[in-house]
Amino acid sequence: MKINLKRVNQDYLLEAQNDNGHKVLLDNKSKKTGEVQGVSPMELLLIGLAGCSSIDIIAILNKQKIDPTDLQMEVEGMREPHKVPSLFQTIKVNVMMDGDIPPEKAKRAVSLSFDKYCSVAKTLEYSATIKYAIVLNGEKL
Repeated sequence: MKINLKRVNQDYLLEAQNDNGHKVLLDNKSKKTGEVQGVSPMELLLIGLAGCSSIDIIAILNKQKIDPTDLQMEVEGMREPHKVPSLFQTIKVNVMMDGDIPPEKAKRAVSLSFDKYCSVAKTLEYSATIKYAIVLNGEKL
């Protein structure tokens, strides 16, 4: 796995590209002037967590011949105040799924992802507590 990163302008805007040519713009969210034109590196960590666990959940359910009609996540990271570096202390994830999914299978898929398979979650767990909640077809499990 390899990425390349280059500076795009004379401000903080950066472009990261993977081996397949897919690009992500990064920017300094706390800069004092100018428009923020990309995600911050810490937001990118949360995006990585959501993406990694979503892929796991879909794969786990698909192996059971279950295909969610919708899957969304809201991820919120709480960082250590007034510290440098300011690490995530707690990360809260709301997993929202729709479809003909038995509640126990939804719980199991989410649990397996966050507790066993998601490499991003397993990496972040050394510095942050990850808490998740599941909403299936509009009902909290």
